[in-house]
Amino acid sequence: MRIVIFSDTYPPEINGVATSARNLFRTLNYHDEEALVVTTNPFDTEFSFEEGIMRMPGLEMKKLYGYVVTSLYNSTCMRLLKEFQPDVIHIQTDGTVGQFGFMAAASLHAAIVYTFHTMMEDYTYYATRGHFDRAARGIVRQYVRYKSHEADEFITPSEKIREYMRSIGVDAYINIIPTGIDFAAYKKENIDQKKVLALKNKYHLNSGTYTILSLGRVAKEKSIDVCLRGYSIYLSKHPSSRTRFLVVGGGPAVGELEELAAKLKIADKVTFVGPVNPDDTPLYYSLGDLFVSASTTETQGLTFMESMASSIPLFARYDDTLTGMIKDGENGFFFFDESDMAEKLEAIVNLPKGEIKKITGNALKSIEPYSLDKFYSSVIEVYKRAIKKNY
Repeated sequence: MRIVIFSDTYPPEINGVATSARNLFRTLNYHDEEALVVTTNPFDTEFSFEEGIMRMPGLEMKKLYGYVVTSLYNSTCMRLLKEFQPDVIHIQTDGTVGQFGFMAAASLHAAIVYTFHTMMEDYTYYATRGHFDRAARGIVRQYVRYKSHEADEFITPSEKIREYMRSIGVDAYINIIPTGIDFAAYKKENIDQKKVLALKNKYHLNSGTYTILSLGRVAKEKSIDVCLRGYSIYLSKHPSSRTRFLVVGGGPAVGELEELAAKLKIADKVTFVGPVNPDDTPLYYSLGDLFVSASTTETQGLTFMESMASSIPLFARYDDTLTGMIKDGENGFFFFDESDMAEKLEAIVNLPKGEIKKITGNALKSIEPYSLDKFYSSVIEVYKRAIKKNY
């Protein structure tokens, strides 16, 4: 089967959609499918095609994570796609690359599979800056309803997104397929411990330091400010606590969060690492004793699954997305607000090692359904149905 994945974001960018697109591309190739990727080019102002990845040049949006916005059409890319003759075009995003994917599918008479990864209504403020936000949300809903019927098969990564789709009037059949994770990459025996030790030395994480880790895009919707405030409350009660809060990732909220840490007088306890190579994220998970997140905009929680695969306890603000993934006190922990976070953090930090081992063991068992093999088999079945519909 010949498949082309269209995505406006792809590693080295760090976000859930980029990770999902890369994991899909890798697992398709691993199973001997013929797969290509069409995405943006953050490295150069020219079109490139290397190792199955076509990168289209565009304009870097510095205020929007540095994403690259391309043109809606690229003649070189289209020529190569005509030579490839794809059976399926799998669209992952709704930017210019995603729209090019719909155009290419129509021109090449390929089946269209569309994955709706992102709750776009949660991001309209980047475009509206708070003005006409209600109208913008209405436009987003109309767009989603239209696109769900333009595709031969429609995928969402979680039940939360399917419920949202139904609430806005989408009546197309919806496949729920969580993104697969290469769990082996996060096992301790597969991680270079010398590199981990070097990072610990770099960030002054000695053996007695309990490290609270946040990893991913640093943006308003991720609510890292809630975590910093909760951590501040904890420190006010335990000023001599040998803990450190490590924020790994880049994004538009870094400056605001640095100011907040200074305002809360915890700047000496918080380290902003900045963006890292996606292939190095297992090293950074290895630095943590606890993974924390207050985001309620996740569509599937890839970083949550990665932390579980890394055998780090997961401490997340309660959200419907997580109810099937986290069982509080069994394979992870929930908190509801910053005060609750501070209170529960105290209890978690003092848990016996045996209890932590039990929880992380349960977490490893709970993520087994999210394996790459399961991901592959589910996606291939959707591709087969899409091709039949497109005959």
